[in-house]
Amino acid sequence: MVRVLLPLALLLIAFWVYSIVDCALQPPTRHRGVSKPVWLLIVVLLPVVGGILWLVVGRSRPRQQPAFRAPDDNPEFLGRIGSISDQDERIRRLEEELAALDSEDEDPTHLPDGDDRPDARA
Repeated sequence: MVRVLLPLALLLIAFWVYSIVDCALQPPTRHRGVSKPVWLLIVVLLPVVGGILWLVVGRSRPRQQPAFRAPDDNPEFLGRIGSISDQDERIRRLEEELAALDSEDEDPTHLPDGDDRPDARA
């Protein structure tokens, strides 16, 4: 009989100590129901029942942190950058500006050899 009761008693004491430490180390925002000191009293004064109550009722689950998403996986970001047609329109407009710059007449006094004097041809 002692061989059964001794490990059971050690297990219950370990659970009781775990409950006290867990309750004491949790931030006050993670306690449900009553305040942190009251939970500590419940867990200390009611060793096994207080620990079970703490784990079932008093301890709240941690809040889920929003997972970081890469920009190409984030629909909110993708909605902000504009549609493909907006990008196509911008590319078309930039190509037209580039073509207009290329088609402008060059300076007539500019010579290909780098000499800008008109009498240098002779």
